[in-house]
Amino acid sequence: MTLLTAARTVSGDLGPLRYNNYKMTRALLTLIALVAAGCVTAPPVQEMSDARQAISAAEQADAGRAAADTLADARRFLAEAEQQIQQQAYGPARTNAVRAKNRAVLALRSSQSRDRDD
Repeated sequence: MTLLTAARTVSGDLGPLRYNNYKMTRALLTLIALVAAGCVTAPPVQEMSDARQAISAAEQADAGRAAADTLADARRFLAEAEQQIQQQAYGPARTNAVRAKNRAVLALRSSQSRDRDD
């Protein structure tokens, strides 16, 4: 058997195997795409709740005096997230809800550190 004949035999035997690998790869990529799409399309319920609670805590701590701009940013991000949910733009809504929570926490911390300094 020559080297060329051996190469043809080996490559000929791999035909069905290559097709099966292609089908498996295609099925796996389709599954990944569906899972990713399912994760992104769900409304950011928990993130919105977290943001509202953080803003409420900051307001109760009177963070509006110590960090008025930061608390205003938190409210603005939350309002944008609410509008985006109405438009079913859940990815950007989730991002803005997280931003709102982070700003509210920052305002709360600023208020707490100001109270300690007084």
